[in-house]
Amino acid sequence: MYGDSETIRRILTQHGDTWAVVGLSNNSDRAAYGVARVLQRFGKRVVPVHPKAETVHGERGYASLAEIPFPVDVVDVFVNSALAGPVADEAAAAGARAVWFQLGVVDEDAFERTTSAGLDMVMDRCPAIEIPAL
Repeated sequence: MYGDSETIRRILTQHGDTWAVVGLSNNSDRAAYGVARVLQRFGKRVVPVHPKAETVHGERGYASLAEIPFPVDVVDVFVNSALAGPVADEAAAAGARAVWFQLGVVDEDAFERTTSAGLDMVMDRCPAIEIPAL
């Protein structure tokens, strides 16, 4: 329901290759770190978004989506469900084409707002699992 195969394919292959990864830091024990590396291996530019604004995997980090000075195609969200909705709203405001909530991240109201705003959205899925299947 929140990640049909056509939407997943469209996000991964048609919406562009610049992915802001919200919650990405240099903590290699966190899922975001490994997923970002997989996205890079599949040709995506990964832009770290984290309060620490760290450089991760060779890409400069930003403290928020609003600080990124260039267009972002997809916003990949690695924050808990309680914080994810506002990130989806920021993604829409920033002009992103799609929002991806990671495994375990679900906010039905955010899904409704985001898709109503014309963005594609996936929840409770992982692009590092989906992209090799393409």
